[in-house]
Amino acid sequence: MAESLLELAGVRKDYVAGPVVTPVLHGIDLALAPGEFTALVGPSGSGKSTLLNLIGLLDRPTAGTIRLAGRDTATLDERALTRCRGRTIGFVFQFHHLLPEFTALENVMLPMMAGKGRPDREMAEGAAGLLREVGLGEVLDRRAARLSGGQAQRVAVARALALAPRLVLADEPTGNLDTRTADGIFALLRRFNREAGIAFLVVTHDPRLADRCDRIVELIDGRIVADRPSRKEPA
Repeated sequence: MAESLLELAGVRKDYVAGPVVTPVLHGIDLALAPGEFTALVGPSGSGKSTLLNLIGLLDRPTAGTIRLAGRDTATLDERALTRCRGRTIGFVFQFHHLLPEFTALENVMLPMMAGKGRPDREMAEGAAGLLREVGLGEVLDRRAARLSGGQAQRVAVARALALAPRLVLADEPTGNLDTRTADGIFALLRRFNREAGIAFLVVTHDPRLADRCDRIVELIDGRIVADRPSRKEPA
């Protein structure tokens, strides 16, 4: 069996405000294989976003172990965490968080510039190629503020893929879109999963989309209550 890309063991997360301690996650055990496409479902307040923040190395657990690509993330300082996150993980959110005055091309180039500090021709060519891959070759130089909701989310997908991550975390990536546009975005994620072997962990409230993933993990009150294969409807 292939080594897991992601392993969580006994992960807990508490939030502390003065004397008040609020437990949010209670001993999460979870593993994701390379290239796996998994849905994370559960009611609001169940801890899904907290779990994604921990997996995405945006926060640290109160207890437990998170291993990413074979590395125990607890051993990494903040600089190493940032480097590991940038090289391994991409993010797509419900709201695209594009810079409105930047063009589609410039928005996709931003993660690439983080390492070098300034744009170059190779970055521009790579970003343009990704935008063509998501069907936006005709809007490379259009400002993000002038893109439709579906176009903006496609730019966000291209940006998430800019550094060739092994894992993409998608937090309600279709939650702000109509059904037809949502289906198109989901199909796009699925295509990159199948063609590039990128693993995806997708938070969704849409049971139609969850059933088109390989696997469904259900979180309730900070605990995994179900972990099952999907019904494998056509993606």
